[in-house]
Amino acid sequence: MTTTATPPPRTARATATPPEQRKRGQRGGPAYIFLTPWILGVVLLTLAPMAVSLYLSFTDYNLFDPPKWVGLRNYSDMFTADPRYWRSVGTTLLYVVVAVPLKLAIALGVALLLSNTRKAKGFYRSAFYAPSLLGASMAVALVWRALYNDGGTVDELLSSIGIHTGGWVSDPHLAVFVVALLSAWQFGAPMVIFLAGLQQIPADLYEAAALDGAGRWRRFVSVTLPMLSPVVFFNLVLETIQSFQVFTPAFAISGGNGGPADSTEFYTLYLYERGFTASHMGYASAMAWVLLLAIGAVTLVLFRTSRSWVFYANEGA
Repeated sequence: MTTTATPPPRTARATATPPEQRKRGQRGGPAYIFLTPWILGVVLLTLAPMAVSLYLSFTDYNLFDPPKWVGLRNYSDMFTADPRYWRSVGTTLLYVVVAVPLKLAIALGVALLLSNTRKAKGFYRSAFYAPSLLGASMAVALVWRALYNDGGTVDELLSSIGIHTGGWVSDPHLAVFVVALLSAWQFGAPMVIFLAGLQQIPADLYEAAALDGAGRWRRFVSVTLPMLSPVVFFNLVLETIQSFQVFTPAFAISGGNGGPADSTEFYTLYLYERGFTASHMGYASAMAWVLLLAIGAVTLVLFRTSRSWVFYANEGA
């Protein structure tokens, strides 16, 4: 007697059938409709202006006459025949090197103090974050200029203890530091990020370090900084990118001319002068693209070097 094997039951297909795929496509239609404003904004307000700017960087354009194609002349003049361009690069690099570490150090220090505060924690956090809400506005920059000007509040306070500077704004060696201090004063955003990172550090690590005899400084160096390194890296990248694009404080403090003696002639301020004051929009477009590539290169370097000092808790998992 022979028996026939019963065929195994058919399993459901892993992939969707054509009707199901059509249904999914129909369900995705409303999503694209709601995304239409965003897509139009990206194309019309970002991608299209970038394409036009790239084209203008190879032209001689004065905002009034049609653009005239000149090839790489704007770039060659920028690197070989414009000493003010290189001064603006040096001023911007000095500002980045001073302002970014100073701002992050103040933000981390205040975050450490607030993380140990038990009373009125919400009030103190709001108070220290308030300057960042004002942003780099023209009004704040003008007030800052008045504080550090000749005869201003800072000058009067320093003169009362025997330090006569004659005003930081009018001193070519100190003017750039006025802008850097203004940036450091607005430390609220990185402070909040540092606070969030501090709250994620396990208390067991501090207890183990304390049992081993580690003091406060040792716990900060061996526990806090390594565990907080991803947050430090995040703030470092954001603040570096923003610092390369500083404009409003430099414009207000220098009076719009990069003075005194081009000491506050930041890259973006010089770009503005060449584009809208001198009407060399092609040259200004070339400067904008060089700035974009420079920021991208610096960001890439930061990501490459982060492998040696950024610690992630789940790396060994």
